[in-house]
Amino acid sequence: MTTAAQQSAQRNRNTIFVEDGVLLRIDKFPGDQFIMRIRSSKCAAAAKPGSFVHITCDDTLPMRRPLSIMRVDNDCIDVLYKVVGDGLRWLSAKRPGDSINVLGPIGQPFRLSADRPNTLLIGGGVGIPPMVFLADHLRQSTGDWAPLAIFGSELPFPFESQTSSINSSWLDANVSATMPLLEKWGIPCRLASLAGFDGCFKGYVTELADQWLSSRTAEELGKTEVFSCGPTPMLKAVAALAEKYDLPCQVSLEEFMACAVGGCAGCAVRIRTKDGDAMKRVCVDGPVFDASTVVW
Repeated sequence: MTTAAQQSAQRNRNTIFVEDGVLLRIDKFPGDQFIMRIRSSKCAAAAKPGSFVHITCDDTLPMRRPLSIMRVDNDCIDVLYKVVGDGLRWLSAKRPGDSINVLGPIGQPFRLSADRPNTLLIGGGVGIPPMVFLADHLRQSTGDWAPLAIFGSELPFPFESQTSSINSSWLDANVSATMPLLEKWGIPCRLASLAGFDGCFKGYVTELADQWLSSRTAEELGKTEVFSCGPTPMLKAVAALAEKYDLPCQVSLEEFMACAVGGCAGCAVRIRTKDGDAMKRVCVDGPVFDASTVVW
């Protein structure tokens, strides 16, 4: 009999690649945050919004680190990370031209519904990258997609914010800071923080999202879906907000990982299924899950 693990392995066969990528660019931002552009053609060709990569930080360190993909540009991927240990510190010491071994793309991506084109993208901290990737995907997709991005951080954002010229009549005019890349794409975006950054909403991303949702008509809400990635307390609050408005919500969970390909089950979380609660691996069964099924 085929086990669930075997079925998962078969599903992911020929979809995850190992290749020696080349670091093309590394940009440092306040708070020990870095954005790297890596030429990794096989991974770039197969990646979808919600995918992540498992990267070798240094030849002397056997354990890889999982990083969400922020953008795919031709044969390159962009990843954003914050240094939180020796592995990522060693990775941040890499320079353009260095080889970086990439395992990916890994994970189940976000799933879009054409009948819900009003997509609310909520990202917190290093959970911002999957939302940027999803926004990029939506702008290049056919259909009447109408994304709104809300990003939050208590550290300085890993980009130079600018004042948005895209109308947001539902919001106080003083809340005007946006991510330049999304502004360039014509996608409305607003930033939230408790750190008092200029132009940012002073509060949580869920409070700002609640303002937008409360301004929508019943018909508009019927065409709305929520997508989110960030720290677990934030995702729990996003799930509660989606439940308040009776909206479908997909969340990309963040968990510590060892193998990242489903072998060790070290990243397992409890998920509600039709057969009862079950432990699911964030790496290959996720990282994207229906928020209503997560046992928070």
